[in-house]
Amino acid sequence: MELSATGKVILGMLAARPRSGYEIKQLIDKTARFFWTASYGQIYPELKKLEKAELITGDDSSTGARQRTTFKLTPAGRRAAREWIAGPPEVLEMRDEGLLELFFAGSIEPSRAAEIARERAAISRRKAAELRAIWEAVDQADGPEGPHTEPDIGSLTVLRYGIEASEWTAEWFERAAEDLERVKARAVPAAGGR
Repeated sequence: MELSATGKVILGMLAARPRSGYEIKQLIDKTARFFWTASYGQIYPELKKLEKAELITGDDSSTGARQRTTFKLTPAGRRAAREWIAGPPEVLEMRDEGLLELFFAGSIEPSRAAEIARERAAISRRKAAELRAIWEAVDQADGPEGPHTEPDIGSLTVLRYGIEASEWTAEWFERAAEDLERVKARAVPAAGGR
């Protein structure tokens, strides 16, 4: 079976421990969402495909009226996850609406280009701060409340990438805004001139 992007995310999430579809979505929203997203509409159909392909198996873990299935990797699923990790990444897709707006600003609203760059810089700074807060929370996990399960080295490495990439992006957009403002100032004719 050719693994979809969502299938890879699910196998990765289940490699650590069994989880329900809801738990997978919550974990994606707390961790991977900074670089990869998946909706319930992607997760649940993919869980069925993976189960049909015998890469995962589900056990009923319902409580009361709430239906819940907890999924875990099968040996074939663990092999598929290892094969995926062993191969080169297939997707390197960047989707940044700030860059898209900046790309089209010249033909749609040139006067807003520098403002768009500054807005995107601010977003990147907030993201870097949010990721730094996560880093600090992980760093202080073994506090007075007792030991806490730390993320694996791969997760910490990706977290550090997110912090550094967000900081670099904020700096880049700030420089772009300054450049765009200089260009705009040169393009405005002197008062009374032609």
